[in-house]
Amino acid sequence: MKLQGQTALVSGGASGLGLATVEKIVAAGGRAVVLDLPTSPGAEVAGRFGTDVAAFVPGDVRDDDAVRAAVARTQEWGGPRLLVHTAGVGGPLRLLAEDGSPGDRAAFERVIGINLVGTYNVLRHVAAAMAALEPVDGERGVCVLTSSIAAWEGRTGQVHYAASKSGVNGMVLPAARDLASKLIRVCSIAPGVFDTPIIAGYSEEIRAGLTAEIPHPRRLGHPEEYAALALHIAENPMLNGEVIRLDGAQRLSAR
Repeated sequence: MKLQGQTALVSGGASGLGLATVEKIVAAGGRAVVLDLPTSPGAEVAGRFGTDVAAFVPGDVRDDDAVRAAVARTQEWGGPRLLVHTAGVGGPLRLLAEDGSPGDRAAFERVIGINLVGTYNVLRHVAAAMAALEPVDGERGVCVLTSSIAAWEGRTGQVHYAASKSGVNGMVLPAARDLASKLIRVCSIAPGVFDTPIIAGYSEEIRAGLTAEIPHPRRLGHPEEYAALALHIAENPMLNGEVIRLDGAQRLSAR
């Protein structure tokens, strides 16, 4: 699906991978509705591109009303033809705390809630809106989710994050099969370590350690490389039901 004149919803679009995707969509002649937290710079992002091609809807991906509002905003521009879902959280969590007590259940549930339940929530609302659109070149829409290579090789302290991203991976094929009759495709990108605002806050020592794990190119991923793949998925009609690693052949070590 060509994005010229079409509308996308980008969750987590105010920074990092999502912001780079918004930039690519606008450059391709499309429009983007950014769904991100009220505390994010989403309004500034939309203002930078202009109200004729970008809009910001504040909200949490777990909040039905916020997601409905974002979908409704896309419908002012013809409805969502592309979803790129990049919203997510991480942080450390172990099964056992340092004193040997059970790990924090609330922390586990929060990450599962945002990364997995939030993905399902956004996907279901956007898919319903896509299904009501008229087909363009044999399809109604494309949904690009975001997993992680931690879904396969979660590090020590990533039990919640790895579980959430494994869940996203597990959603992709059945979601693609569910939506095939509606002419909607579903894929996911599983990035390695990318140079996002979260990583930018790490020390040079930690950044160097992360980079050393990447065979080639030996550097952190650039957000625009994620965005380029997201747009390629949108434009390549045979990509469906697939999780694509984007990691420079990186495999995460245990620590």
